[in-house]
Amino acid sequence: MDHILKERDRLLQRTARIYGLSFTAIALICICVPGAVVGDTYLTVIPLFLVLGFSQYRVGTSRSLVWVLLQVIAGLGIVVAIAAINPQGISPAALSAITQLTAASLPSVALVLSTDRIRLALLALVFAVVAVTTVALTTPYHSPLATGALVVLGWAIASMIGIWIGAGVPQAARRIASIGRAHRAERQASEIEAQRRQSARLLHDTVLATLTLLAHSGVGVAPAALQQQSADDAKLLRQLRLGATPTPLSSGGYNLEPVEETVLGTTLESVKQRFGRMGLEVSWHGTGQVLLPSDVLDAFLLALAECLENVRRHSGVREAHVTIVDDATTVRAMITDAGVGFILDDVDSARLGFKESVVARLKEVGGHARLFSEPGSGTTVVLEVPR
Repeated sequence: MDHILKERDRLLQRTARIYGLSFTAIALICICVPGAVVGDTYLTVIPLFLVLGFSQYRVGTSRSLVWVLLQVIAGLGIVVAIAAINPQGISPAALSAITQLTAASLPSVALVLSTDRIRLALLALVFAVVAVTTVALTTPYHSPLATGALVVLGWAIASMIGIWIGAGVPQAARRIASIGRAHRAERQASEIEAQRRQSARLLHDTVLATLTLLAHSGVGVAPAALQQQSADDAKLLRQLRLGATPTPLSSGGYNLEPVEETVLGTTLESVKQRFGRMGLEVSWHGTGQVLLPSDVLDAFLLALAECLENVRRHSGVREAHVTIVDDATTVRAMITDAGVGFILDDVDSARLGFKESVVARLKEVGGHARLFSEPGSGTTVVLEVPR
């Protein structure tokens, strides 16, 4: 809240500076009209105008009341000088300058004197002094009622602007804080949803895959491979029950320690070994060593493993080809099989396998996947991730 009040005071100070200097400049222009005052008057009022302008400038950068009082003294000094030094009386141009000073320029102090009770009391005192002095000096040349009304109106407008800004800034700050809380709540909900999706992928890639094998009596998979995969899943579930957050390295194997940077060539070995144990012969082509950030690498390997799992389960063949290439900005993997293929539009949109474990996973790290398949012509999946 202190920061908000400081910003409010800074806004009031800058507004007061612009407000005061603008009308001071208009008053000076009125004084400079030929015949407005006698020549000797300029020797007194010009220095006072300089003091008034400098003090108004300083009000915009400092909360010290010294500059407020100095500009009031300088402004009243100009009014007194105009009234006292001109023997022929106050001309219309000079009277206009006095009105600009006392009803517009000097009321700019109301903007910085409307923030607390002490300053409001000083504001009332300054207003009374300026109003009485102005009416007293201009009564022979202008209706005191009209002069008083102009002065009161000028100070009232400046005071209302100050009060409006002073009340509006904290209110705007509260609304901004409310928007911030709503944003944090939305971000938290998004993070929870992302965690839920990650958990769904985790289960799909590990436990559900193992359960599917068990439901089919492990057909096509060696008992030792099935036993090892079940043991890995059981270990993962125990770690999750203890509150660990998994960092996946490959489908069927999760590491609970973060990895900053990993070479793709070394981590592919786990994918090769897993599917080799499960009876899918995978021929690997292309790049042997590619360096990727850990989050991109995890998404890339998990998506690749899911594509191979789909080949193993659905293609009807026991052989797949994986080609990995890279350039300055992108790493690509092409997974190809000569299996039964399928019609893309016939795939159930509710299935997690490709939609979540491949497409959504790559999208989260700035990558994407493309799927090509025709019945009887096999299937090709192209995975791309940024380097």
